[in-house]
Amino acid sequence: MSEQALPTTIVIFGGSGDLSRRKLVPALFKLYCQNLLPADFQIVGYASSKRDVAEYLGLMRSGIDEFMEESYSLSDWEAFANRLHYFSGSFTEAADFAALRSTLSQIERGATHRLYYLATPPHFFADIVAQLGAAGMVQEADSVIGSAEAVWRRVVIEKPFGYNLASAQALNLAVHAVLAEHQIYRIDHYLAKESVQNILVFRFGNTMFEPIWNRNYIDHVQITVAETVDVGHRGGYYDQAGVLCDMFQNHLMQLLALVGMEPPASFDADAVRDEKVKTMRALRPLTPTEIANQTVRAQYDGYLAAPDVDPGSQTSTFAALELYIDNWRWQDVPFYLRSGKALAQKTSEIIIQFKRPPHQMFPISSELPLRSNYLALCIQPHEGFHQRFEVKVPGQRIQMRPVDMEFHYDEAFRADSVPEAYETLLLNVLEGDATLFTRSDGIEAAWRVIDPILQGWQTDAAPSLASYAPGSWGPQAAEQLLGQNDRKWRYSCAEHD
Repeated sequence: MSEQALPTTIVIFGGSGDLSRRKLVPALFKLYCQNLLPADFQIVGYASSKRDVAEYLGLMRSGIDEFMEESYSLSDWEAFANRLHYFSGSFTEAADFAALRSTLSQIERGATHRLYYLATPPHFFADIVAQLGAAGMVQEADSVIGSAEAVWRRVVIEKPFGYNLASAQALNLAVHAVLAEHQIYRIDHYLAKESVQNILVFRFGNTMFEPIWNRNYIDHVQITVAETVDVGHRGGYYDQAGVLCDMFQNHLMQLLALVGMEPPASFDADAVRDEKVKTMRALRPLTPTEIANQTVRAQYDGYLAAPDVDPGSQTSTFAALELYIDNWRWQDVPFYLRSGKALAQKTSEIIIQFKRPPHQMFPISSELPLRSNYLALCIQPHEGFHQRFEVKVPGQRIQMRPVDMEFHYDEAFRADSVPEAYETLLLNVLEGDATLFTRSDGIEAAWRVIDPILQGWQTDAAPSLASYAPGSWGPQAAEQLLGQNDRKWRYSCAEHD
């Protein structure tokens, strides 16, 4: 018998929810249209909602219609829909998992890879993994007759992975009791954005940047993730989480690690993740006094009136932090992180602010002072890079002016060439590439930075909860955080400069 690739089954827990409808199934459909999925695959949506297959297919197609930027053929949809199944069951009942196992056996008819995607509320993560283990649904196997492949079982876990260090450690223990680390894919969709992945290529693929990527040439680093939306109908979740848990522990800490990490020995998943963890472990712990002086917490006006929000809530919808990495590369270089809801523009960007030249040899005026060079890594919505530097203004006299040099993905490549984050992540899981996924020690290292701040904000020494107007760039306290060192926030990627 000739060797052939094994089929693959994708089980999405929470399979009729918003994430599944708007992101996961549409991303899988787009991968299917590009012939990037395994030749033989099945997709099973698992949820507690009682609905028939026709209703489920209609729900998924509505999400695909919203997701796809271009038209797609009816024949592609029909062929894809024939591989979609729906299973209604509880996330905690052993009998339902036994029934799921029986259903999968009927669908698969032989040795099959399986990907389990946990797109559920976080409090179900440990229960689902435990039930999969108890039902014997996560055991892997060596190669089987007719194929040289080992049969794999992989589990994707959505964020948030815990609400503090203790809960993250408890969840790691729970999943490790059932799964080996190589089977676990903790997802952060920010890491799949082209501009985020390109940080490593930009730094380590170009000799012109890496030699100056250190404390000798860089004055400070700014990382901004700003949202224009308010909490909307997520008040119940958000009021318990707040901006530090919702954005900093995952997205911003991962961006900081990519900017600050040392060159890995290879572009291997563990080599990259080793260096990211080292960087987070080198972050200087904040003392109570530093928490009071180097952190800002704020709440937008009107937050308390949002549905399911405690009328007396002290939850922060905006935060800004001043952090330091204690190592040879970054000693005493401040990293300023900020994120918030209901801000002026939707933008995610990293500013590398270089130092001024040590000696000014050109005549300058008070109206046109010498400015520092900076590099902006634009993550969204306009993915690319901006670089600002000084040039001579044409004329008899020496006069300087800053100019910008820009690169944007949608201009340099086809407009549809940048894949959506979930397309990249799902394909990576299917291929067994964990580079863009967070390892257990990385999760805990990030929480070790954020946890003391969360705890400090519960004490009398916490900075006052500031307020800010929706549609602004946040509270004045955030400006003062940088202003006390004669620095200011930049908005290079947002339409502000």
